[in-house]
Amino acid sequence: MPHKPKGTIRRSQLITTYGIGSIIAVEDESFMVAGIDRWAPGPPNLHEPRLERRLHVNGFRLPPASEGGRDIPVVRFPTWAHCPSCRRLDQYDRLTSIFKNECNTCGIALIPSRFIICCVNGHADDFPYFNWVHAGSPRLAGEHRMSIESAGDTASLADIVIKCTCKKRATMEGAFSEKAMRGVTKCSGRRPWLTENDVTCDQTPRTLQRGASNVWFSLMHSAISIPPWSEGAFLVLNKHWELLRHLRDKDTLRAVLGSMNLAAGTIFSTDDLVAAVIQRQDNETADDEDLMRSLKRDEYDALHHGRPEQSREQQFVCVPAAEVPSSLSGLIDRVMLVKKLREVRVLESFSRVNPPDAGQPARKPPLFDTHPGWLPAIEVNGEGVFMTLSDQALERWEADDCVVRRVSQINDNYKARFATYGALPDREITPRLMLVHSLAHAVIDQWALDSGYPASSLRERLYVDDDMAGFLIYTATSDSAGSLGGVIAEAEPDRLESSFRELAARTAWCSADPLCIESGPNGVDALNLAACHSCVLLPESSCEEMNLLLDRSLLVGLPAAPHLGFLQLNISAG
Repeated sequence: MPHKPKGTIRRSQLITTYGIGSIIAVEDESFMVAGIDRWAPGPPNLHEPRLERRLHVNGFRLPPASEGGRDIPVVRFPTWAHCPSCRRLDQYDRLTSIFKNECNTCGIALIPSRFIICCVNGHADDFPYFNWVHAGSPRLAGEHRMSIESAGDTASLADIVIKCTCKKRATMEGAFSEKAMRGVTKCSGRRPWLTENDVTCDQTPRTLQRGASNVWFSLMHSAISIPPWSEGAFLVLNKHWELLRHLRDKDTLRAVLGSMNLAAGTIFSTDDLVAAVIQRQDNETADDEDLMRSLKRDEYDALHHGRPEQSREQQFVCVPAAEVPSSLSGLIDRVMLVKKLREVRVLESFSRVNPPDAGQPARKPPLFDTHPGWLPAIEVNGEGVFMTLSDQALERWEADDCVVRRVSQINDNYKARFATYGALPDREITPRLMLVHSLAHAVIDQWALDSGYPASSLRERLYVDDDMAGFLIYTATSDSAGSLGGVIAEAEPDRLESSFRELAARTAWCSADPLCIESGPNGVDALNLAACHSCVLLPESSCEEMNLLLDRSLLVGLPAAPHLGFLQLNISAG
């Protein structure tokens, strides 16, 4: 019997919001998205060579669309529910049949359990109601039927009462404390989104509400398609790369490419394709650490040097802006208009309870029972503006002892975050990084007012190293709306100058001042300074650093130390 679709979501949400292992509420029911090896079989249909190397896969798959294709499979979770009429609390299949969601006794729609348990290793299970009620007491013979009631006097957990026919009862008060499950249950290692659920886990689970945001955090990777990998002969090779990557002999390559007739209908000869294969093979020999550094480095170089439009098929077009306004010449070194860009976003894994954290040991619950050789991804198209800061201005500003001391607080807290897990920090938090990041947030806030795009539709991409200090502000959507010209129009000289003057004035004052500007380290793990939701914090979908490593005072200075402000020092009166 064919299964009736339970609901609909957008393709992009299967990467960002409702990915594998997440919980989706559909009307009165609740489901968990199943693993990718249950998708309809087929080869990868999306390619981004640099990300494929980074994630050790042969390609990516777009989530299937419902029109003419197989839907995304889901499994019922949580498997406990209760009837709002008779108050009975039990496993779903004991309350109703698989094809309906009504209590067998009352005919009333069942309500999925509000509570579940999860652990930091990504496992999820039903809340152990029986153990919670009977904790510390022996199990008596006979039938135990559970029920759930709410006193209704308040919205507190103390008013939610779980009862058993053996006369035992307990409220839900205290169930959400970190150690509440100790002595009640252990992590079962359950992975409902997979078919192979039994794994050993030594973690103590935490009680969560099934709709809570910390039940599922996506672990994503993204890359901008840049030349040469985004165009020319490399596009011809993508669909056949799994075969071609293993052919090292030129004569064999030439023979295979000739037999496949890949050059037919293109502007390339077989020799051109052979050269492209060899170049791509050589690029795959880099180790993972070098590759992680090179992803951003390659993008920075492409954005810095640009790429004029030569054909309509280009996925990357980047040209210099008309000019940098003279009043901003002490601040900005280069402005590039990215008229066309393609970004690939890949879901590698997810986390529960805590967001993915570079300071924690790697916990990456699998998206599959058997690796299909690909990962789910989407491609988005858009436009943007790339800016680099003046090297001379940066060197003068970075040498200020007051700047160094202020940022060192955050660097120390960043080291402490890693030390908690017995690890070394993956980088040093420098004044340059916090400045570029804070400036990117201020620009997004300002352009959200001017360009017509909401802040949640704009994204940042930071390029910071000893010899890099730039950022890309771009919009990227899964349709053509990302390339309407609203963002690159902000780089016109008059508008750019006006934007920076206005953002400098807006950032100098926050409605939470003086508390905001005078605050010490704050935020998650104390990794922010002067930053709050009234000034430089953004929707988290816009920020690649989870709204951390921000300090507004590095842009506009402090009342007692105005020289801290990079903008104040480098925007001339003009």
